[in-house]
Amino acid sequence: MKPTDHAIKEKLLAKGVIMPNPDSVYIAGDVDPDRIAGKGTTVFAGCKITGSRTLILPGARIGYEAPVTLENCLVGKNVRLNGGFFQEAVFLGDNVFGSNAHVRAGTILEEQVCAAHTVGLKQTVLFPFVTLGSLINFCDCFMAGGTSRKNHSEVGSSFIHFNYTPNQDKATPSMMGNVHQGVMLDQHPIFLGGQGGIVGPLRIGFGCLTGAGSIVRKDEERPDRLILAAGTKSVSLPRRFGLHTGAVRIFNHNIRYIAALTALNAWYVHVRPLFAVDTLSRELVQGLGNTLAGCIKERVRQLEKFCDTLGSSRTHGQISANMETAGRQVDRTLRTTILSSMGESFVTQAAALAEKNKTDYIAAIQGLSPELKSLGSGWLLDIETNMSDLLQI
Repeated sequence: MKPTDHAIKEKLLAKGVIMPNPDSVYIAGDVDPDRIAGKGTTVFAGCKITGSRTLILPGARIGYEAPVTLENCLVGKNVRLNGGFFQEAVFLGDNVFGSNAHVRAGTILEEQVCAAHTVGLKQTVLFPFVTLGSLINFCDCFMAGGTSRKNHSEVGSSFIHFNYTPNQDKATPSMMGNVHQGVMLDQHPIFLGGQGGIVGPLRIGFGCLTGAGSIVRKDEERPDRLILAAGTKSVSLPRRFGLHTGAVRIFNHNIRYIAALTALNAWYVHVRPLFAVDTLSRELVQGLGNTLAGCIKERVRQLEKFCDTLGSSRTHGQISANMETAGRQVDRTLRTTILSSMGESFVTQAAALAEKNKTDYIAAIQGLSPELKSLGSGWLLDIETNMSDLLQI
């Protein structure tokens, strides 16, 4: 028999959770109070917490500006979710999210990622320090870059990632930066100017800046570029339905994105656990890996849907054949925990250093020697490249 809302609240209050108005807070019977830390955790009036996977670490503040609905989220230390809807997302610590949020499944915010008010995310992975302004739709994206809160990648206010095509598919994930260099937290930040957007799938290199109001439609993987994208001329032409221009490019971009997330999965499996120091932090890291695995499967699903809409030409036939191989390859990669010799060497050395600084992931990673960073980046790039080379057309 599940405990009642009142019984769970009584247990949480007894262990130190602060609820200024507990009668206005709803906590579902499937919530495990042992997965909610008492120390410094505050749940303000009007909040709703549900889901057996919900995890809240010390110092979290939920609903300070407006009521929060929190469903099966993993909330790290000192996270502030100020108002809105949060479902099946991961916050690794010291995150701040403004009111009117709409954050859905497959969202991973690593340490010190922040967002202002009215931001929508889904299937979005943001590395440490990334900052989002207000009034943003940034679904199906990966973004890295920056070295601190003062030197961070940023998405300007009123920015849109265009992630749904006229052919009604979402094979449109865009990557700002990359995984194998991004994890080392030493790359130039990326700036996406406000009142602008990118048309996925698209890739932008570290250090790039897009001008305010630019709608970017072309890849720019060279680092440290200024991108100014003017509007197109006004024309009216007969529309051709079911036309998939650039199908090979779309397929290859999706494969590269999936391959990059597969490399990140190796990092989450072998490196992140080195910094889990207690039961709740270990649960956070395990949930992080599960969420990323779900992100990878979602990208495969969306790519399969895209491939199903293609015709039977020779090129499209090759895409379909490669898609079948991709599904098998992803399943095999997610099941294995075997390290390459390069990966084993990196993880062994990183583990020894992590013992000296288990409580500060960012400081530990940024403190790695250039040689060790190069070894780790090479390991992740090998994972990504091997999968891309096997599956791309």
